[in-house]
Amino acid sequence: MITINEIAQRANVSRTTVSRVINHSGYVSEEVKRRVLKVIEETGYVPSENAKSLRTKKTKVIGVILPKISTETSSRLVKGLDEIFAKEGYQILLANTNLDPEKEIEYLRLLKSRHVDGIILSATNINSPLVEEIYQLKIPFVTVGQHIPGLANVIFDDYQASKDMVHLLINKGYKNIAFIGVDEEDRSVGYLRKLGFLDAMKEKHLPVEESWVQKGIFDVDSGYECMKSIMDTSKRKPTAVLAVTDRLAIGALQYIKETGMSIPDDIAVAGMGASELSRFISPPLTTIEFSMKDAGREAAGLLLEQINGENDHEIIRKIKYRLLERSSI
Repeated sequence: MITINEIAQRANVSRTTVSRVINHSGYVSEEVKRRVLKVIEETGYVPSENAKSLRTKKTKVIGVILPKISTETSSRLVKGLDEIFAKEGYQILLANTNLDPEKEIEYLRLLKSRHVDGIILSATNINSPLVEEIYQLKIPFVTVGQHIPGLANVIFDDYQASKDMVHLLINKGYKNIAFIGVDEEDRSVGYLRKLGFLDAMKEKHLPVEESWVQKGIFDVDSGYECMKSIMDTSKRKPTAVLAVTDRLAIGALQYIKETGMSIPDDIAVAGMGASELSRFISPPLTTIEFSMKDAGREAAGLLLEQINGENDHEIIRKIKYRLLERSSI
């Protein structure tokens, strides 16, 4: 097996120069770089990843912690991450918390013990123990979907997106609008989307019945039960419902159809997230598209900047969204 010393001899340069070319570090003239790369190509030399790791103190591995690895949201995020990291020779190590806050802390510690070069966290609930653990890591770190002070954050404007959807419903003539949310400990999806809904209704001086606001979890069955509760307990029936995720909205839509009501003639339904299923259900669901792939690309770029020593301060990057109006409203 050919060694780095033999590459240096054949290219008539020092071992250090070959190392600089391989690791893209330090100055090497273009003429010398071409000569070294030509010898590497001719010999088929492949540098040992373990040796490179020892020299550069980099493992070329990124840890990515996801709340639910099987969702479309996670899949799109990982595609965006991989698109950037693969170009730079990094591998991704995925960790699935299954919405368990304790597992988030466990995986943070595990990934640090594996000496990953950086961590990207997509979390639903940001609590004090988790934040304290993150601050103690002292390694490159980016959050996606939530905001942690002092760190690099890639977020969506959940508040304004929710307001925009309510404005769309109001402009279409719907005044009695119900809301299906999730736990407000999830600041982005639970708290900010609910606040956007309430503020939009308040600005238009539209009352919101207490029974119109329900809290579920992230699945279709929960949306079904929340919609049932709204219709069973409301004296004044809503003419539209906004759910903070497409899954919840699809559950609500299913209940409405089973009771014989027409969508949108009797009640309109809107979701958030632009899932694949939202296009194919009947009627197709009005929703908001948050580009998770773009979020992945942005998060990867921010993490690489930290790894390369280019920034270590708080950054907030907002990813654009768009309303997709379909025949459910």
